[in-house]
Amino acid sequence: MSQGEPRAPAWLVLPTYNEAGNLEAIVRSALANMPGGASVLVVDDNSPDGTGDIAERLGEELPIEVLHRQGKEGLASAYIAGFRHALERGAGLVLQMDADFSHDPTDLRRLVDASESADLVLGSRYVEGGGVRDWSIVRRAISRGGSAYARIVLGIGVRDLTGGFKCFRREVLEGIDLEQIASQGYGFQVEMTYRALEKGFKVVEIPIVFKDRQVGSSKMSRAIVLEAAWRVPLLRFR
Repeated sequence: MSQGEPRAPAWLVLPTYNEAGNLEAIVRSALANMPGGASVLVVDDNSPDGTGDIAERLGEELPIEVLHRQGKEGLASAYIAGFRHALERGAGLVLQMDADFSHDPTDLRRLVDASESADLVLGSRYVEGGGVRDWSIVRRAISRGGSAYARIVLGIGVRDLTGGFKCFRREVLEGIDLEQIASQGYGFQVEMTYRALEKGFKVVEIPIVFKDRQVGSSKMSRAIVLEAAWRVPLLRFR
């Protein structure tokens, strides 16, 4: 495909658990900032607040599909299920982002545009022009330190390895053996980018500003951080 030629369709994968207060607004904003013909796939882990039902209702009006899962099965498995579904539906680009407005939907177009000359585009907090808002000093240190730790251990130059705002060309997800992805949380984000680099795909970072959620509660936990810490060396030395 030559640069500038339309790449279609684009799919956005949104894993959700108790995002009833955010879902409709994030979906509408996302679709308004993606190319024509784009779709949203909501992967809901049986949210008790009715998030999945809201997604079904929106699907009667908007290009939305819903994967209902039986329970909280983890972020990585939600993304992998979503990636597979999007590929089966013919996606040319597959994007991922949080469903809580931590990632600005208006940046989706910038990720799509950057994919014309890259295989994997990362929305990066830690390149020039990027940043975070509304975080405590402790959380900033954990996030930045986690990315630096992974970068040093893996020997790669990507600045924001733990971020979850990405745009994959189809070929990247087809080239990575999704069956072999073992990490969750931060570790999953690191592993996907590292495996793309291992396969020789071109990875670029574009600056974004990450904002803490305003509605609902964070899904981050100490266990997710610790899991990333011990899994990262396994990627390099496996």
